[in-house]
Amino acid sequence: MNLKEITEKLAAKGKLISQIYEEAGEDLDFSKVKCLEGDTTAKVDALKAIDVEVTDLRAEREKLLDIERALKSGRELNEEMNKPAESMHFPNKGDAKVETKSLGELFMESKAYKQKGMEAHLDIDLKTTMVAAAGWDPPTERLARVELYPLRPIAVVDYFPWLTTQRDTIKYMKETTHTSAVAAKAENVAYAEGALALTETSDEVEKVGTFLPVTDEQLEDVAGLASWINQRLTYQLRNYIDQQALQGTGVSPLLLGTLYLDSLQEQAKSTDPTPDAIYKAFTKVRTVGFAEPSVLFINPNDWQEVRLLTTADGIYIFGSPLDAGPDRIWGIPVCQTMAVTEATALTGDYRGYANIFQRRGITLKVTDSHASLFIQNVQVIKADMRLACVHYRTDAFCKITGI
Repeated sequence: MNLKEITEKLAAKGKLISQIYEEAGEDLDFSKVKCLEGDTTAKVDALKAIDVEVTDLRAEREKLLDIERALKSGRELNEEMNKPAESMHFPNKGDAKVETKSLGELFMESKAYKQKGMEAHLDIDLKTTMVAAAGWDPPTERLARVELYPLRPIAVVDYFPWLTTQRDTIKYMKETTHTSAVAAKAENVAYAEGALALTETSDEVEKVGTFLPVTDEQLEDVAGLASWINQRLTYQLRNYIDQQALQGTGVSPLLLGTLYLDSLQEQAKSTDPTPDAIYKAFTKVRTVGFAEPSVLFINPNDWQEVRLLTTADGIYIFGSPLDAGPDRIWGIPVCQTMAVTEATALTGDYRGYANIFQRRGITLKVTDSHASLFIQNVQVIKADMRLACVHYRTDAFCKITGI
């Protein structure tokens, strides 16, 4: 097939795939698909075959596009090589015209072309070998792109409601005793006494920060360097907080993360399928913590096992490989993050029973006043912030172990 035919066929396959998913609906019920024949397994296999065919067609199309680009480049190079000599400027040649033949013309006239198997000796007049040391050293250019070091994306703190505070300690009252003695009583019978008790609870506002020394010359000579440094220092702070919100021990000056809450609920996977263990953790949040799970934090390697679960006949439970698939389980959003170690997942009502309090946002300061920095022409860029991580109700959170 030529390029046009392949392009048209790809477009047709794309329309067919769209039709299949439209008929299957959001629940991917392949029994509703009318444009394919057979049972669910046959239809899934047909969809996989279409995907393979589309992949092959795209590969073939890329090959043809490469050939087309190569032909275009060849034509441009041939035109460049066959420019007439008189269009070039040769000083001290008077009005004489020099006939110049292209490399291709010389080869076509050579014996090597006319008599196969012979070497060709082309009469090309090169007086001096052009090398970088004796000739024209090509200019070196660098792309404006800066490839950043591979680091995990910030994800965890996006599920914590953020509030501001003017205090250095977040204090609140926690109901620690709740005894209800409410009961129906007969006439002239005394009511029973109930009991309520409150305890003051607090979480300290902690300080996190870092600094980076940079020479004056770097800041002056490299455009955009200051903005890049500010962006990376800001990322480092947010990355640390993102990890501490789950893993912090709470021993000052560390933040208190979910994993180190006193009496944190736990659900062991044991012999359960991972989705079952996760649902049981959701149930504990609902029945013990009387809260509603707002997110599941899970390591990408653990979520991979869930995403690749299949039925006995090989059908993917969490959606076809052709489908990106929503990161949700039992209706709860899933946050894949390396801030959670493998084999452990965390869930809870972060929306209702957790907050990050910001005493002061990220502050960037620059100085050269420390030690001998002034005479060394070095600037120190400091980034820091103050905040507290608060979990109000421990029972509203649960970890899943042994995944």
